[in-house]
Amino acid sequence: MISSVVLISVAAFAVAYLVYGRFIARQIGLDNSRTTPAHELNDGTDFVPAKAPLLLGQHFSAIVAAAPIVGPILAGMLFGWLPAVLWVVFGAIFIGAVHDMTALTASVRHKAASIGQIARQHIPGKMYIFFLIFIWIALLYVIIAFTDITVQTFRTVSQGTAFGPAVAASSILYLGLALVMGVLLYRFKLKLWLLTVIFLPLVLLAVWIGPRLPAPVLTFLANVSAKQWDICLLTYCLIASIIPLWLLLQPRGYLGGWMLYLTIAIGLMGSLFGGFKIQYPALNISGLHSLSGGKLLFPFLFITIACGACSGFHAIVCSGTTSRQLNKESDARPIGYGAMLMEGLVAILALGTVMIIPAGSKELMTDPNLIYAQGLAKYLGLLGIGFNVAFPFALLAFSTFVYDTLDVSTRLARYILQELTGWKGFLGGCVATLVSLGIPLVFLLLTREKAYLVAWPIFGTSNQMLASLTLLVISVWLMRCGKSAIYTIVPMVFMLVTTVCALVLQIKPFVLSFRGILSGEAAKPEVIISGACGVILLVLCGLSVLTAAKSLLVKPGAQRRVQDVPPA
Repeated sequence: MISSVVLISVAAFAVAYLVYGRFIARQIGLDNSRTTPAHELNDGTDFVPAKAPLLLGQHFSAIVAAAPIVGPILAGMLFGWLPAVLWVVFGAIFIGAVHDMTALTASVRHKAASIGQIARQHIPGKMYIFFLIFIWIALLYVIIAFTDITVQTFRTVSQGTAFGPAVAASSILYLGLALVMGVLLYRFKLKLWLLTVIFLPLVLLAVWIGPRLPAPVLTFLANVSAKQWDICLLTYCLIASIIPLWLLLQPRGYLGGWMLYLTIAIGLMGSLFGGFKIQYPALNISGLHSLSGGKLLFPFLFITIACGACSGFHAIVCSGTTSRQLNKESDARPIGYGAMLMEGLVAILALGTVMIIPAGSKELMTDPNLIYAQGLAKYLGLLGIGFNVAFPFALLAFSTFVYDTLDVSTRLARYILQELTGWKGFLGGCVATLVSLGIPLVFLLLTREKAYLVAWPIFGTSNQMLASLTLLVISVWLMRCGKSAIYTIVPMVFMLVTTVCALVLQIKPFVLSFRGILSGEAAKPEVIISGACGVILLVLCGLSVLTAAKSLLVKPGAQRRVQDVPPA
């Protein structure tokens, strides 16, 4: 029964939080007598102390998007559910949660500095520049993958019914509701609880209205091509990344957070009490050779499932907004370690929607977003909710997670490119955004439909490699402070070896394509773009590792501030 897998996973996460999470907390010396940046630099805007439950909810909704759904479902189909479950559980406990907790603590000890700034302080040389370029390229692949996944959602056909146009219409209504909520909250100063009571039912109403809009509207949306949707979604990213945060991102993220919690509750209800049996193979032997031309369990399981087991993107969140709101150091354990385990649960529940499908079913021929939505629809059927209502709801919920990934990644890419280039002001932000979206646009227009299948391996690899580099920076910081770093070094080495192997294997088709070019054959655009980016990422990673290794041979400089150094 699927309930057994979910219960065992939950038990493993609970024991890990109580035992290993406490061990890591002792190792890094969490100490509530230290003043956190939220109090020391409190400005009422960016640096504001938040109670642990509130900050946990905000941080969790920021790190959990569509990736811990798509990656586990892809890996479950390709390799079988057992390797995917084992990687999620052990990866989240010993790598992902350690990565998040130590990244958060390191940022707090450095006055809420970013991981890039921490690297700049402790690793002399140009690793800071390498790090920023690496993150920027990784974010571009996030934008590519999730733009295309959203497009597939808007073009969904299931059981002979075109649900995609209705979901697209509901998504447009959802974004409109978020805009109105932002204006009412910040311009008219309405209470958040009142707006929550009003707008959550309106979001559900938007799901109901979508399929019932006039036929000409749905026909128009059905006739929008995949490439046209690519342009529309990237235009949304452009607008969302340059308008004020309060107008769209914050209210949309808030409403999306409620959708996330609702889908988790549905997933738990269905998997624990639905009586669904596991029908998919625990080990898919044929799948071990089917991922884009014979890529094997190692290393591709570990980069297909990125978020849910370990994610370098989390370090950006931990050292960006969360560290500026941490009320006391001990809160780093529930927020850093605990939230990652909760994301692991999201991944397990996503895997459950594959496990209940029999091998050979036509459902397995569809995209991960549809498998997830069909699974939730089956769970909601236990409550008497019909498929024609439950399925669009699940698709819209999935789309809300993707919006969070898209607009946040675009804004972060803009910040990083502005920092690299020195472009300032509103005009500089617009140019940086256009450049950051231009590359994904070219990729999506030149490649075939379902480009996310091309982008996903590089996206997963870059995300996991970013995590390994973050652990590298944290390890250097700990060692230069005279502390043991074995609990960050071991996962860092594993992730580094895994991602380097994955990059080398993905670059191979790019190198071999030159033979075809010399003989007059045209190389596929996706092979050229992925291969070129893979080479750049591999070079940046190598330079970062060499710079860090060299820095350990150099005697540390002047005595660091007590706040930067873990207690003895």
